[in-house]
Amino acid sequence: MKTIKKIIGVASGKGGVGKSTVAVNLALALAQKGIAVGLLDADIYGPSQPVMLHTLGSKPALQEGKLEPVLAHGLKSMSIGYLIDETAAMMWRGPMLGKALQQLLSDTNWGDLDYLIVDLPPGTGDVQLTLCQKIPVNGMVIVTTPQDLALADVRRACEMFQKLNVPVLGVVENMSHYQCPQCGHEEAIFGTGGAKKLAEDYGLTLLGSLPLAIQIREMTDSGKPPVVAAPESAYAHAFNDIAIKVANQLAAQPKDYSKLFPKIVVEKK
Repeated sequence: MKTIKKIIGVASGKGGVGKSTVAVNLALALAQKGIAVGLLDADIYGPSQPVMLHTLGSKPALQEGKLEPVLAHGLKSMSIGYLIDETAAMMWRGPMLGKALQQLLSDTNWGDLDYLIVDLPPGTGDVQLTLCQKIPVNGMVIVTTPQDLALADVRRACEMFQKLNVPVLGVVENMSHYQCPQCGHEEAIFGTGGAKKLAEDYGLTLLGSLPLAIQIREMTDSGKPPVVAAPESAYAHAFNDIAIKVANQLAAQPKDYSKLFPKIVVEKK
């Protein structure tokens, strides 16, 4: 990917933990800092980014054999949701999913990007394997909720990325507590400390915690996520802190200078 400097996956291994919400707000937070960012919705069965970006119904233009990404809030985005009817069911087998991901990535005219955020589907299947084995991923952001049921699946995702030698940049704990919109009372309805324990077990960074708040849901469903709709809110600040930590984790990765040196071959005569 010659025009893309860094590729970051956002994964969970578990559905319903708010992974797509984290992905879109992470991408928007980075874009607001003047960074060139793209967002690839890799959830072929259930694309949600067109709703979150208020781009549902948009059709990418085709120019010189490449799809032009859809622009929203300073972000370049691509999703299978732009190419099919919004009510269509994607009844594809596994190998077709991997091929679709590669085409969405390589057949899109991303231009020069500092970061490409890839919103992965739940599970540890074909899409995840395709991304990790055939595309140079610089790191994964893991999203979980505190309860044991979610953590069990998230641990499987961490194990998969370790076996595939894909760096995990850190863990985001979503729905860490419920925040009452009337009185502000906080209740840890899904338990506490789950993401912290996961991060400790795998030697990862806890990137941040996000509340279960109706405002986040309302803003995201309306196509204006908190980072855009309420940039001074506590929710936006939380996403911005996560974005900064992700960027710092990437900057701290060791650099590969091997391509700068000539290849020396010693032959015995």
